[in-house]
Amino acid sequence: MTTPTPLLDANQVNALLERAFPGIGDGGPKVTLVSPGRVRIVRPYGEGLLRPGGVISGPTLMSLADTAAYALVLAHVGDQLMAVTSQLAMNFLRGAKPGDLHAEAEMLRLGRRLATCDVRIWTEGPERLAAQANVTYALPG
Repeated sequence: MTTPTPLLDANQVNALLERAFPGIGDGGPKVTLVSPGRVRIVRPYGEGLLRPGGVISGPTLMSLADTAAYALVLAHVGDQLMAVTSQLAMNFLRGAKPGDLHAEAEMLRLGRRLATCDVRIWTEGPERLAAQANVTYALPG
């Protein structure tokens, strides 16, 4: 399988995310790296992300996984804001300790109608994953 070539860089993807979700730039996730078949994003820490027990909440992790996959799709297909999540399967591996959330999304397959992505999330380091998700996006056709 060939690795897809990105059409947009990190700044261009962030601009598209801001257009799709006004205000996301105010403390929300930011794309920090775009490379062939891959993106990295960071979500700054805030106490509002915590659940009882002092770990980052599951809905926050799921939102970050979806955002990372969306950013990956945008980076590789361009200005296709109508791409939509068609499947998201989340695996919670350990409690995400308080801190900035990092996600790396990798394109598993980019077809004409579907894009399938693997997303890995951590706070402590990429060797201590807090969560992993498989996300599929339906592309407008």
